[in-house]
Amino acid sequence: MLENQSQAEVLWPRLVANKLFRKPSGSHAFVADFPAVAGAAEEEFDGCSPDADAQRCVKRARPQQRNKTLKYRLFASTWNVGGVAPPDDLDLSEWLDTTNGTYDIYVLGFQEVVPLRARNVLGADKNRIGMRWNELVRAALNRSSPSPSPGATGGGEKQKVHPVRDGAGGLQSRDFRCVVSKQMVGILLTVWVRGDLRRFVRRPSVSCVGCGVMGCLGNKGAVSVRFWLRDTSFCFVCCHLASGGREGDEAHRNADAAEILRRTSFPRRHCSSSSSPSLASPHKILDHDRVILLGDLNYRISLPEAKTRLLVERHDWKTLLDNDQLRGEVSSEGGTFQGWNEGAITFSPTYKYHRNSDAYYGCAQLGKKGDKLKRRAPAWCDRVLWRGAGLKQTRYDRCESRLSDHRPVRAAFAVEVDAPWNLNSLRSFFLSERFDDRAKSPAGGLFLLREDDHTTTSARYAEDV
Repeated sequence: MLENQSQAEVLWPRLVANKLFRKPSGSHAFVADFPAVAGAAEEEFDGCSPDADAQRCVKRARPQQRNKTLKYRLFASTWNVGGVAPPDDLDLSEWLDTTNGTYDIYVLGFQEVVPLRARNVLGADKNRIGMRWNELVRAALNRSSPSPSPGATGGGEKQKVHPVRDGAGGLQSRDFRCVVSKQMVGILLTVWVRGDLRRFVRRPSVSCVGCGVMGCLGNKGAVSVRFWLRDTSFCFVCCHLASGGREGDEAHRNADAAEILRRTSFPRRHCSSSSSPSLASPHKILDHDRVILLGDLNYRISLPEAKTRLLVERHDWKTLLDNDQLRGEVSSEGGTFQGWNEGAITFSPTYKYHRNSDAYYGCAQLGKKGDKLKRRAPAWCDRVLWRGAGLKQTRYDRCESRLSDHRPVRAAFAVEVDAPWNLNSLRSFFLSERFDDRAKSPAGGLFLLREDDHTTTSARYAEDV
């Protein structure tokens, strides 16, 4: 207790100063499988990307330059794990839908990876549990066993990657790399891409905004990640907004969301006045080309608890969604999320369940005699929103894991990405080791594209040639 008190005495002045000067909470450091090397990405593009010009502060007129549009499949999911540490044998394959093996990018947002107790909120970052979640994600995406803990037999060995058959019948290794992983107290946002896409990911950065106690503690708030994939900027925001189903709590959630959009910022590139403003790196969330916001947004259903439970039993989603608070904020003029999009909800409310059960919290049959359970009306607390052209949602559902009192929510998107189409790209490819390796292989690896295939396979082919 004395140790916790000492930590609080040290941290409170800094937290108060951050609040007064509106400084984002948290460090700009993050975890990744590879370092962000300055200049490496520009070499890949031979100086022909707008981001490369922005870094050099060069205003380049390129009327002869034509961009091609590549298509990728993106998987985004949010999961409030309720402060439950993941078991060592937890298999995330079903949640991540790895049997299809057709996603190129994974965006995974967690809330409450650690219990939101005072020592976790005020103390040093508790990243050990977050790292464990990342190990399990890596194991599921690459179809391998989780890496052993330090000190165990074989610790530090490179994980085995199992080859799988792609859509054209050839063998292809599943090799997913972590682009960015960032944790703020209980909020963890981790982004993974196919290994062969790694070299096209540039300028990753993070921004953390705490909206908890005093409006600055990280028990509530958001972790945001941004990067460029080829010539398209992406921003992913993982939120945990104010909880509660009482009157006035919705206003607190709206205030948190507005604060996150206002206070989240990413590093600018300071260029000379001669450079084009359009080439500057996006500074705010809404400045990016493609934006996905997900998390435990905590919006409830504005109906009496008894009526809500009755409608849930009847699967009357229409009536419930007509009274869903978030839907109102998305669709109404002047709403907090006006201009954002959300897919059709056809699944049961994701909150609040008894752990290891399919029964909602407060059900009489699960309460012991004399217990006064705090009854919580079911709600769609866990959501995925998006905005920006070039994003088309193809899936929106939930997963049935019973690990916590929330169910994970998943969304899939077809994503369009701009890329330069020029002779420099061809030259870089034919001089690369990857071309040399494919030329030596029996099939050459260059003719996987089918004329009727315009999804992921076409993107993989186009990015090579």
